[in-house]
Amino acid sequence: MADEQQFIEDGLQRTQIDEFFGDELGRAGYGGMEVAKTPMGTQIVLKAEKPGMVIGKGGKNIRKITTELEERFNLEDPQVDVQEVDEPDLNARIVADRLANALERGWYFRKAGHTTIDRIMESGAKGAEIVLSGKVTGARSRVEKFNRGYIKHNGEPAEEIVDHGIGTAVMKLGTIGVQVKIIPPEAELPDDFEVYEDMEVEDYVADVSDESVEELLEGEPEDGEAAEAESESDEESAEDAEVDEEVVEEVVEEEDDVDVPESEEIEDELEDLDEAVDEELDEETEAEAEELMDEMEEADEDSKADAADEESEADADADEEEGDDE
Repeated sequence: MADEQQFIEDGLQRTQIDEFFGDELGRAGYGGMEVAKTPMGTQIVLKAEKPGMVIGKGGKNIRKITTELEERFNLEDPQVDVQEVDEPDLNARIVADRLANALERGWYFRKAGHTTIDRIMESGAKGAEIVLSGKVTGARSRVEKFNRGYIKHNGEPAEEIVDHGIGTAVMKLGTIGVQVKIIPPEAELPDDFEVYEDMEVEDYVADVSDESVEELLEGEPEDGEAAEAESESDEESAEDAEVDEEVVEEVVEEEDDVDVPESEEIEDELEDLDEAVDEELDEETEAEAEELMDEMEEADEDSKADAADEESEADADADEEEGDDE
């Protein structure tokens, strides 16, 4: 079986076991469970308000639960341990079941909610929230919330610190869902801080070395030594500047040694190039002019020949007409 499928199977099995304990141990004040698989078997720790009812007379009830776990959920050698809840009013599961029972007995939802949340805060909780959803007063469903103190709704603190509990009240008009969230007194929130009054700041400041001011000043160089160090640094910088100037002068001298052609020679070369270009252009223009003249002469001769042919044809037509008249 793949790991993802195994996680799903384990979560489903845990939920089914939790529902089984809730149905079987509801009257004993079931407050949750913890399941841990060990090499020796499956260790299950139950939290209950009344451990005696979970164990039963002579351990009869606990043996029945163990047998049911083996047969129904295929657990290998389940070992069930029952722990008593120290403060039931700080256990969200127990509080949700109590509130649901109070609603089923006919308590008005607002009185039941305020009474329950007041008892939670009196037990020392940092914050609590109760949400009732369903047909609380009439045929129309709605949601009622009761808040006290400080509560976290998202992030890691909401998952790790806040205790969640869910209960169900079956009424004549319909079902009412009960959701309870409690932050216990010992919870350490990430945004908590403390302010101490009448405290000495020196007790919380890191220790500083015991050296006196005179000892610290002895380690610093005197004024004369500092002046000498500054003069030495100035001399070094001046020497570096002189070296840079010498290098620049050498580079400039090398550039001066480069041969540069005179302006007269450049002008002569340019004139020669212009003459050569003019000669080439003259030759090309003359050749093109001659070609044009030849074409014009040929065209004149062709036109003359065409005119002569037309005249001869016209004379021949006239002669034929005269012969016909005679």
